[in-house]
Amino acid sequence: MADDFSELCRRAGEAVVKYRMIAGGDRILVGASGGKDSFILLHVLEHLRQVAPVEFTFSAATFDPGYPEFDAPRIAEYCRAHGWEHKIVKLDIAGIIAEKGWEKAPCVLCSRLRRGKLYGLCRELGCGKLALGHHFDDLATSFLISLCRGQGLTTMAPVVRPKSPGNPTVIRPLALAPEELIARCAGELDIPRYGLCRYREQLEEGDRKYFRGLVDTLAQRIPDLRSNLRRSLAHVETEHLL
Repeated sequence: MADDFSELCRRAGEAVVKYRMIAGGDRILVGASGGKDSFILLHVLEHLRQVAPVEFTFSAATFDPGYPEFDAPRIAEYCRAHGWEHKIVKLDIAGIIAEKGWEKAPCVLCSRLRRGKLYGLCRELGCGKLALGHHFDDLATSFLISLCRGQGLTTMAPVVRPKSPGNPTVIRPLALAPEELIARCAGELDIPRYGLCRYREQLEEGDRKYFRGLVDTLAQRIPDLRSNLRRSLAHVETEHLL
């Protein structure tokens, strides 16, 4: 386990340095969704905070959509048990979805509202960075979706600078870590899962689930697929594109 977590922290440290995610004096808000990725991100940031040559602080926040199956208090309890300050932001997502008639695409609306609330909390707390738990498999999946849906050669960036004054910079410290490594660490750390979504079945049937499975299928034929994709995403030859 120690070797897995050390490797995960090494990859996160590589991403932080390579993409200049964290600077001295940064105050970071971590989006804690209640799943393995965001909980692992908190553990990784705690490790980096202790060993990094620069000083930074972080706290956690959970967007509570108001579903009975979403246990925001347990997420807060887990964070505080580990010494991490935690805030809950509540919003009646089910009511808003019904009011606007977005039942067929609830995740799109929820994502926008969640991000807006977290941005607002960053401003309230004076946090200039918002850390999210997306890993490399998320980036690879987003790239394939964008490629195949005609949205361009693009994916989730490790660092997203704000387009509007006052908004935080979004960082993804796990951007270079494969999901398999995160899952192993989560199992060994006995990471709980409290952030259940009412619309998880729709998520299972959508593009993201399909293309995420496609990454695994391609990796069976190309064992070095993820490292190859990482090199390709960092080496774009525009003169050889349309």
